[in-house]
Amino acid sequence: MIHPQTVVHPNAKIGKNVRIDAFTTIEEDVVIGDDCWIGSNATIMNGAKIGNHCQIFHGAIISAPPADLKFDGEKTTAEIGDHTIIREFVSIHRGTKEKMKTVIGEHCLIMAYSHVAHDCIIGAHCVISNSTQLAGHVTVGDHVIISGMCGVNQFVRIGDHAYIGALAMVRKDVPPFVRAGNNPASFSGINTVGLRRRGYTSETINQIMDVFRILYNNNLNVSQALEKLEHETPISSIKSTIVAFIRESKRGIIRRSTKSTSDGDSVD
Repeated sequence: MIHPQTVVHPNAKIGKNVRIDAFTTIEEDVVIGDDCWIGSNATIMNGAKIGNHCQIFHGAIISAPPADLKFDGEKTTAEIGDHTIIREFVSIHRGTKEKMKTVIGEHCLIMAYSHVAHDCIIGAHCVISNSTQLAGHVTVGDHVIISGMCGVNQFVRIGDHAYIGALAMVRKDVPPFVRAGNNPASFSGINTVGLRRRGYTSETINQIMDVFRILYNNNLNVSQALEKLEHETPISSIKSTIVAFIRESKRGIIRRSTKSTSDGDSVD
């Protein structure tokens, strides 16, 4: 059902069983999948590609032009995966010629007043909490939780299953499986709770802890720790994932928190 006081461009592609509430604007180059709900006073701008079963709450702005002075009007997109929820007054900018798209994966929850800037790539099953701001070109893995009022610097990468505590300022890459917090954001342990919820065994979590003990507890710099991991520890997919993430980092990874006391404990 499309409310009569909504403005929908006749060339917009609207799926089956879509409800659009009053005073919302849908521009021409927009695709909305089946079984979606768009709340009142939302603005869905050119380049938006919205999947099935999505909910977009009041006042959200999807696929606004990027706030990038190099943007020259190129045709780019903002893509939202199936079953994703965009809460009140979220703003999502479409891509630039760098990646040509901004992407939010399926089954994500983007909470009120958050901002996802141009060329961000967010994985599946992520939660971005209220008033968190992602600058341009940020990459977020799967199953990541970012707590409220965090700021993430441009080009930062956040690995799978990471957890970022509230009010953190994330200026460097956050490796997979870890907890981070403080300002600037620093390593404060392993995301044990999240990993258990997703079915990781105690044995696997302990393997993850062993890797990060070498990275953060042995008074080694990152290059020395990677050398030790690659040549003095058993081969495992977990180790390979973490090492590959760090080796691909261009900004460097977050440092250890001096307040952390729990990340060295094994899980029984």
